[in-house]
Amino acid sequence: MKLLNTFDLDFAFLAFSSLFSIINPFSAAPIFVSLTDSAGMDRKKSAWRTSLSAGMTLALFALAGGAIFAFFGITVAAFQIAGGILFTLMSIQTLLSDKAEKMEDSPDQADPSIVPLGIPLIAGPGAISTVMVLVGQARDPFHQVALGTAIVLNIVLTLVVLLASPWIVTKMGATGQRIVAKVMGLITAVIGVQFIINGSTKVVVDILKSSRV
Repeated sequence: MKLLNTFDLDFAFLAFSSLFSIINPFSAAPIFVSLTDSAGMDRKKSAWRTSLSAGMTLALFALAGGAIFAFFGITVAAFQIAGGILFTLMSIQTLLSDKAEKMEDSPDQADPSIVPLGIPLIAGPGAISTVMVLVGQARDPFHQVALGTAIVLNIVLTLVVLLASPWIVTKMGATGQRIVAKVMGLITAVIGVQFIINGSTKVVVDILKSSRV
């Protein structure tokens, strides 16, 4: 008896890649460096606080996602379509503008670790929507574990990138930062379109089934 099948592995990969592309820790690196470039600020502690606050936010929505779906009567298809539209719009904005420049224009705060770095830079609307969509698709305990693992891995990777952000920003340069942002934006757009297709297909199938009754 196989413990894992192709569909299970596909879901695990989808969960990880979807969160990674929407969180995009490499794009967040220059923003983190800019907002923590204050005298006396400990970047290591800021990186930990940022990652923990983002992880706790995503975990909360992962745990309460099913209850939210049931309470509001939300279907997976509806959230897939809405999430897909959101992903697509966000990716278009990323492809046409520079996210880092927008964040750098924000006024400095005493401790930006939780807001705006943890929320909404890392755990923003796109990441939360991704978690909610994946929660709706998690049909068994393995899927739930895969989703939880994907969240943890992405937060750990984000922490590593933030800790190394001064070095990464120096090595990437302005051009490298823009290229990474654009590539991640394109990947996010593709995921968004796929979510819309999946949700729309489910709605059409349900309509056809009900019309035959």
